[in-house]
Amino acid sequence: MAKPSEKSFFGHPAGLSTLFFTEMWERFSYYGIRPLLVLFMSAAILDGGFGFDRRTASAIVGIYAASVYLASLPGGWIADRWLGLRRAIWWGGVLIALGHLCIALSSIFAHTAFFLGLVFIVMGTGLLKPNISAIVGDLYPEGGSRRDAGYSIYYMGINIGALIAPLITGLLGERVGWHFGFGAAGVGMLLGLLTFRLRAAKTLGEIGLAPTTTPEEQRKVKLIAAVGVGLVFLVVLLASFGVLQVEAVSIAENMSVVMLVMALLYFAYLFLFARLTGHEKKGVAVIVVLFVFATIFWAAFEQAPTSLNLFARDFTDRMVLGWEVPTLWLQSANSFFVVALAPVFAWLWVALGRKGHDLSSPAKFSFGLLLAGLGFLVMVAAANRVIEGGGAAVRVSMLWLVFSYFLQTLGELSLSPVGLSSMTKLAPRKFVGQMMGVWFMASALGNLIAGLVGGHVDPENLQQMPQLFQRTAFSLIIAAAVLGLMVVPIRRMMGERGSN
Repeated sequence: MAKPSEKSFFGHPAGLSTLFFTEMWERFSYYGIRPLLVLFMSAAILDGGFGFDRRTASAIVGIYAASVYLASLPGGWIADRWLGLRRAIWWGGVLIALGHLCIALSSIFAHTAFFLGLVFIVMGTGLLKPNISAIVGDLYPEGGSRRDAGYSIYYMGINIGALIAPLITGLLGERVGWHFGFGAAGVGMLLGLLTFRLRAAKTLGEIGLAPTTTPEEQRKVKLIAAVGVGLVFLVVLLASFGVLQVEAVSIAENMSVVMLVMALLYFAYLFLFARLTGHEKKGVAVIVVLFVFATIFWAAFEQAPTSLNLFARDFTDRMVLGWEVPTLWLQSANSFFVVALAPVFAWLWVALGRKGHDLSSPAKFSFGLLLAGLGFLVMVAAANRVIEGGGAAVRVSMLWLVFSYFLQTLGELSLSPVGLSSMTKLAPRKFVGQMMGVWFMASALGNLIAGLVGGHVDPENLQQMPQLFQRTAFSLIIAAAVLGLMVVPIRRMMGERGSN
């Protein structure tokens, strides 16, 4: 029987290093193209773009990002019931790399290759993302604050990839050619695949190899998965030939309703038909609460590639010593702060745990929502400066966006790694992969909402900007207050499951 390596990675299991670098390169590929998409699609055809209007471009980015995270639910299910976590990660990476290749070649094959590439990335990320996160939890069977610290280190790997990606793809995409930026992102995914193939066996042992079902059940999952994939490609084919008329904003609006209904139905299934114990149901109830408030957080935070990205391009002075900084470089601010501060937060959670003062997950969530709200209040002030200065010709300092990203990052570090850890602590054992999918479903819904509002940053309608940022800030601050009032009863429920 293969055993995990006994070597350590910053005092943590060696397997964390494999997952750290694999996810780092996968996130490099994802964040390398995501903010580039809205700039590329809204760029004029003469500038090599698609010439889409801002609302359509932002809605497509929202649909794409939402689909990436939404695919985590079937991706977790396929891993639990058929492939096992490790094989799901591998084949997910293969699909992502294929998707980037299609997008890079879309300069030759135009719209069809571009959107087909997005579909491949969606399916691949659905297989990879929830399952690699679940394996991180499996490295810490003892649970506790050490697992929270492990997730914080893992989260730092995610953000190293997200930090480097816009610097490379932004420079190549904006200054050399859009498809050079897209191609560079694909190279990152290939490096992630290579890392996983070479290191997984000796550092992870048999963790994540075996699914939890019988061969008969696995055959049923194969059939369902094959039918689902076939339907997806049929829709893409019909849309490519104009048989289906696609209107991005309407699709995004309808998707939000469908996703809410899906979440409700899934949670109802768990409570009514999954044969959970009383303790397991209480854990799922806490997950439901965290899901709601995580959705609110991500609906604000994921405006980075849409509304905040467009603000950076149209209303931000990006000149430094006579050279204009590429728009995408500002997307690296959040990741820079995460890389710098993630070890601090990891140390903080462990230190509080040792002293018996560890904050509960809802308390950390509430704090994160408040900080993100303050970050958007900063953007209200920046937008008002643009309007007071006379409109589209006015450019404000990059420091406004940088400070907003700093506050949002503090909120993210208080919420996201803790949310990942909470899913593995609270989820019933046979539903761990699916619960990771549920966690990413909250991100999916948040991305969709962010995409719908992101097109409202428009030089032709300046009054929308401060209103958008103000609504976002107030929503976050109110959510923080509501969740803060729920901390004590939720803490009691979690305490019955051995959580602080």
